[in-house]
Amino acid sequence: MRRTALTLAALALTAAPALADPSHGLWKTQPDDNGNFGHVQMQTCSNGRICGGLVAAFGPNGQPVPSDNIGRAIVWDMVPGTNGRYADGKVYAPDRDKTYSAKMDLRGDRLGVSGCVFGICRESVWTRAR
Repeated sequence: MRRTALTLAALALTAAPALADPSHGLWKTQPDDNGNFGHVQMQTCSNGRICGGLVAAFGPNGQPVPSDNIGRAIVWDMVPGTNGRYADGKVYAPDRDKTYSAKMDLRGDRLGVSGCVFGICRESVWTRAR
C-alpha cells in the first residue's frame, strides 16, 4: 500500500509540468513605436485564467532599461479556449498607458495579442523568449 501511494505521488509530481498551459513561460513583446520591448512572464492566475507580468524592459538597442512598469500586470483574465485561442482578457500597453479588452492566439512560439478600446484595435506578435 505504501509503495502504491508513493508511486502515485511521484506520477502526480511528474505529470504537473505536462498540465501547464502552453502559453506559460517568458515572452518577448513586439517593440513599441519607440523600439522598446519587454519580457512578460505568463502563468495561470489564482482564478484559473492566464495572466502575465512585466519582468524586464529593454531599449531599442536591446539593453535593459529601468521601468516603473516592471512587476505590473500586462495580461490578465485570459480564458483558455481551444486551438491556442484565449479570450475575454485584458492587456495593458505601457507605451500608450491604456488597457484594452484582449484576446490571444498561440501558434508554436508566436503569441498574437490583440486588444481594442473604443473601437481602436492594436495587434502585436510576441515571441517565446524561453
